[in-house]
Amino acid sequence: MPRLTFAEPAIADILAQAEWYKAQAGQELATRWDKAVSSTVLRILRMPRAGALCAFRAGELRGIRRISITGFPAHLVFYQFREDEIHVLRVLHGARDLESLFS
Repeated sequence: MPRLTFAEPAIADILAQAEWYKAQAGQELATRWDKAVSSTVLRILRMPRAGALCAFRAGELRGIRRISITGFPAHLVFYQFREDEIHVLRVLHGARDLESLFS
């Protein structure tokens, strides 16, 4: 199984969204969010090619994949993978200007 790593922005994204859900709707939704993110990351570990390749214009962003979070379909996990590692880059709402958030 490949090694799993998280970029600091990805960790910040996950925690900020959990805090937002907690403030807006309570701990139950924040907990559901945490479980959904974990489940999605496990799915990526089992099937790294499951995520669709992103169509970013910037050359340095080629090879980034995205997959929606189960139960939160508007949120996406962005990651790269090699034979021995899956690196989670960001966890973002899909309605944002996504490419600009990777600069």
